[in-house]
Amino acid sequence: MRPVFPFTAIVGQEEMKLALILNMIDPKIGGVMIMGDRGTGKSTTIRAIADLLPQIEVVSDDLFNSHPSDFELMGDTVKQKIENEEVILTSSINVPMVDLPLGATEDRVCGTIDIEKALTEGIKTFEPGLLAKANRGILYVDEVNLLDDHLVDILLDSAASGWNTVEREGISIRHPARFVLVGSGNPEEGELRPQLLDRFGMHAEIRTVKDPSLRVQIVEQRSKFDQDPYFCLEEYKTQQDALKQSILDAQDILPSVTIDYDLRVKISEVCGELDVDGLRGDIVTNRAAKAFAAYKGKKQVDVYDIKSVITLCLRHRLRKDPLETIDSGSKVKKVVNETFALDLDT
Repeated sequence: MRPVFPFTAIVGQEEMKLALILNMIDPKIGGVMIMGDRGTGKSTTIRAIADLLPQIEVVSDDLFNSHPSDFELMGDTVKQKIENEEVILTSSINVPMVDLPLGATEDRVCGTIDIEKALTEGIKTFEPGLLAKANRGILYVDEVNLLDDHLVDILLDSAASGWNTVEREGISIRHPARFVLVGSGNPEEGELRPQLLDRFGMHAEIRTVKDPSLRVQIVEQRSKFDQDPYFCLEEYKTQQDALKQSILDAQDILPSVTIDYDLRVKISEVCGELDVDGLRGDIVTNRAAKAFAAYKGKKQVDVYDIKSVITLCLRHRLRKDPLETIDSGSKVKKVVNETFALDLDT
């Protein structure tokens, strides 16, 4: 295994790191869209969060990383074995981290059916695609704004439903495809269509670090890792283990986290004031606030939790006005400040 730069050694880019951590705690938030300048560590950070996560238990020799007991995360073959009371062998694997290349075809993404074998032998042989490999893991699309729109549609539909269906020549195969979709891109190379952007749960904007001392620190960290990656990993082992445990603890208490009705109304009030289309903004903000509260070890969401995540959840859902001078993130903070009567800078 090639060593991966430790997540806790990454300097700055707090928005991106928080969005990724919250999606690891609750994958149903809906993924992260990371837009920012070139060379700001987008890919490094995404690979680092995957390497940080604890191993998962899967059914041995299964094409879809099926969960041994959760029906929502297992393929039909495993379900049949359980119903027939057959013995299920399991093994532990690292959380899958799948890169989707820009030139990928639909068959490569979704998988395909061996038509010749199906016709000659009457056997449905499924050749899994990237969605199958990414089940229960992370699917990363670099330069997502350059990906064909129909492929982005497929990815977002699978991420939202948790299932992928392949239809070929009258043969249909359905398999679990529950993953955290992470896209990254440079705004200079083109924007995503608003209806596609809206499907990402959170949106993080990152900028090149301007502070000279921080830039030096980043360069030194990278140089140290390149010279001796294993020493660097050992140096950050304590921080890595602590963050890993925090994510596990947050996942455990997440189902018991609650959010008061009054706060839910305030969230919807903010979405209405910002003229956010649809209800995805309300749903994602509620989920993200619960995940943040769980990350902080709390079972009750408060205003601080909401203000910490709401900009990430709503910024990309605002209607673009070419004459608007205020930044979308600042606009969200302004409305939240007025609605919750809090100073967000404190």
